[in-house]
Amino acid sequence: MSIKGAYRIVPNKIPDLRGSFFEAFRAETLTEIIGHPFTVGQANYSVSRRNTMRGIHSTFLPPGQAKLVTCVRGAVLDVAVDLRVGSPTFGAYDVTPQDEESGTAVYLADGIGHAFLTLTDNACMNYLCSEAYVPGTMIEVNPLDPDIGIPWGLTEPPVMSEKDATAPTLAEAVAQGLLPTYEECLAHYAALGKRSADA
Repeated sequence: MSIKGAYRIVPNKIPDLRGSFFEAFRAETLTEIIGHPFTVGQANYSVSRRNTMRGIHSTFLPPGQAKLVTCVRGAVLDVAVDLRVGSPTFGAYDVTPQDEESGTAVYLADGIGHAFLTLTDNACMNYLCSEAYVPGTMIEVNPLDPDIGIPWGLTEPPVMSEKDATAPTLAEAVAQGLLPTYEECLAHYAALGKRSADA
């Protein structure tokens, strides 16, 4: 994707008379691309009504929480936002339409925020996370921040949690020292790679 550390995974679907089959991801291939193993420490699902907006979410370093996110029912507009202060693409976003038919997934390294808008009722998202969630470590940035300018294409106000609706803007999050630096994230990625090489 246009943000370093974010990858779009588009599977090769094999249809037959029963339906279809595809590999969602292959650990060996993803490891080669990101430079270290993606170990799943927790799996989550969210189910949302149409026009629900979730995010922008990320996690403090440490512990971090890289994600592999897939829409397994319905359809969403999925968005990655670079929250790494000092990154060449800081504040930039990349949009991926996801739906149950395509099987498209998005991998997000630590420091990249995630948000989505549901386009159907009962949209179900699957998150494979590199670490178990630790209460109090989530970073929230307002998905409607005009300085980020995500083109949500809204025709009515979205359904949002109070926490997301009142989350700080990107500039406020920077001023409050909530976001990781690009250097911290690079050091974190390097440590993951070293740990796997030493194993």
